[in-house]
Amino acid sequence: MPRTKTNFKLIALDLDGTLLNDEKKITDESKKWLTYAAEHGVTVMFSTGRGLQTAGALWRELGVDGPAVLLNGAEIWEKPGKLLKRSFLPRDTVRKLHEIASARAEWYWGYSVESLTGRADWTPEMFERDWMKFGMGTNDMKVLAGIRKELAGWGTLELTWSVPINIEISVKGVTKENGVREICKRLGITMEDVIAFGDSDNDLCLLRAAGMGVAMGNAEEHVKAAADAITRTNNEDGVAHAVREFVFG
Repeated sequence: MPRTKTNFKLIALDLDGTLLNDEKKITDESKKWLTYAAEHGVTVMFSTGRGLQTAGALWRELGVDGPAVLLNGAEIWEKPGKLLKRSFLPRDTVRKLHEIASARAEWYWGYSVESLTGRADWTPEMFERDWMKFGMGTNDMKVLAGIRKELAGWGTLELTWSVPINIEISVKGVTKENGVREICKRLGITMEDVIAFGDSDNDLCLLRAAGMGVAMGNAEEHVKAAADAITRTNNEDGVAHAVREFVFG
């Protein structure tokens, strides 16, 4: 192990395509270095588009008692079991999004407090729930571009994607960046103290705002272009490599 003096106080980690390899696993090498960081006073947290339904087990597996920014910032946790904030889409907005997705998208899903629900399980009762994030996707890029343009025109939504064939939708202003800023305020640190990792469009604003933004070797090209550094791919322990190099020097 290297010297224990650290260069950053917080590590913010995207999951899919970043901390997780293509088998959706956190490797032993990544666990080793993230645990080492936590043991030496660095806050280790997720900043992911996933919700608690699919990120919770990974949070427990990593075994660090840190915060989490979930659903691209729509749900912020101070630590496991201690919720800070949730941001909900208006119910009438969800109805409109569902109408567009049903007619024009190939698949759609939503994250509420109660569930992660896709097309196959969506029922009228779902409109009585409060949704933090809604997503839709299609392999037809022309259709997707049209939907994105229409939704952007509403002026009330935050639009991004985790893969180029989907759209992830939150309330305007809800982003991973703003979620991590909330955590920084709680910890009494600044964004300059943050090293952030990501691979997709929904990581972009956070990578730009962090003291160091690290794009994965498998990241989208515009994400790499905006990053301060590029590490190895998610299948080559890119996170572990960068933590070793940039956090502990």
